[in-house]
Amino acid sequence: MTTTVYPVPGYPTVYLTEDNQQMIIRPMVPSDEKDLLEFFRRIPQEDRFYLKEDVTSAPVIHRWAEGLDYSRALPRLAILDGKIVGDGTLHHRRAGARRHIGEVRVVVDPAYRNRGVGRALLHKLVEIARDKGLEKVMFEVVADTEEAARHTAQVLGFVPIAALPGHVKDFCGNRHDLVILELRITMPDTEETEGSIF
Repeated sequence: MTTTVYPVPGYPTVYLTEDNQQMIIRPMVPSDEKDLLEFFRRIPQEDRFYLKEDVTSAPVIHRWAEGLDYSRALPRLAILDGKIVGDGTLHHRRAGARRHIGEVRVVVDPAYRNRGVGRALLHKLVEIARDKGLEKVMFEVVADTEEAARHTAQVLGFVPIAALPGHVKDFCGNRHDLVILELRITMPDTEETEGSIF
């Protein structure tokens, strides 16, 4: 497995947290593997449960680090107090019917929540999506357990477009609604949307 990483203009960048501490945001690189694993192992089980992979698994994080490909997924790390406190990624497809859509995911260390870490990461991911010419960005949250993330997204302009009742289960087996939010960055090309295959 090979990596596709390269210098990204404008990074690293410095953000001030809500308590006026300097936080660095930069792209993930292969040497972040160990620190990223430690970061995810600080995330509570109830939060990790909704992620799509077992992020406490060393082989999973190793695969991420060894297979970094900025043209497919753009991971950004928030660094504060010398350690990773947040991870945000913009996923997008380079071809196919969804090549104009990005999907963002953000995870923040519980000890650093409510300090603007998640908002800063989400803001940078939206900027990247805009620079890449994407038309919209999607963000999924669990309705009753990720209200802070939902509020942050809506402050940045994301709008709820769908709710899937009982779509996800927590580690106790209880069902929760999944809310899908969307941020439109550019208007779609009308020539591409007027036709129909039905």
